[in-house]
Amino acid sequence: MTYPGTLLKSSNLFARKELGQNFLADTRAASRIVNLAQISKDDVVLEIGAGLGAITVHAAKHAAKVYAVEKDDRLIELLKNELSEASVDNVELIHKDIFKVDIESIAKEVVKSNFSNGGESVISCKTEPKILVIGNLPYNISSQVLLMLAEKRTLISRAILMFQKELAERICSPPGGKDYGRLSAIMQYCSRVRTLTDVGANLFFPKPNVESRVIEVNFFQNNDSNLSKSVSTLYSDSYNLSPEQERLLFQVIKAAFSKRRKTLRNAISSSELKIDKSITEKGLELARIDPERRAETLEVAEFIELTLSFWQLHFGVL
Repeated sequence: MTYPGTLLKSSNLFARKELGQNFLADTRAASRIVNLAQISKDDVVLEIGAGLGAITVHAAKHAAKVYAVEKDDRLIELLKNELSEASVDNVELIHKDIFKVDIESIAKEVVKSNFSNGGESVISCKTEPKILVIGNLPYNISSQVLLMLAEKRTLISRAILMFQKELAERICSPPGGKDYGRLSAIMQYCSRVRTLTDVGANLFFPKPNVESRVIEVNFFQNNDSNLSKSVSTLYSDSYNLSPEQERLLFQVIKAAFSKRRKTLRNAISSSELKIDKSITEKGLELARIDPERRAETLEVAEFIELTLSFWQLHFGVL
């Protein structure tokens, strides 16, 4: 791995602040992240923000195949050279914005394709299209990427993601504290999240002003028998929401936290959800939630109950 500062300087380039570019510059840290991700030859990896290949190279040596997404066209040739020098031949570069990548098409390829890793044939035995996602996410798109992965989680088994430490703490935060918010509630609804390791600011180029943290997001499957045990005893088959109900759930969570200093009654009724105050009060009453409570006090199961109450009141059906 060539030091990022050296690579950029050789091509008269610089890290773009507007893209949140802080390149991992420590080979041992990259190797540690990939090892903690427990990538195997059965895995097809989607890397978000390949950058200059620090994680890409290590992931490719473990995985069946890596789809490496990089938006910045200035880095593509440098990245190709780094992969070539590392004798990596199972990486497919995708020069696109991650939000324009067809993840469903990649997932379908996981099922129908056989890959090769280091000359060894790797035959996919997966019966469902599942991708392992990995990435060092720029702060300015971290939340959007996480929400996108939550929406597409039927295509994804796990995600190993590096965030600014403060954001990672918010994602993992339990109800009741100031760090608990929209991302916390949504991710705890659909996944089990745990911290893997911290990465110091001195291990990046250019050096950021914040520390980083790597977390694992293990998405629940529809048939996950441990769902009720791993999140809340209130979860059961009766909470198997339809896609439409789940979209409403995400909207309710967003509305509740949109004005987090306000009570639930006032936050939801004044949000873009466009549920008036009388319906808001009826929904809270039906869900047996005090309208004077604030969003950060609600367990995920309570958000679900509130969503089903609004669904019943607003649409006339459960």
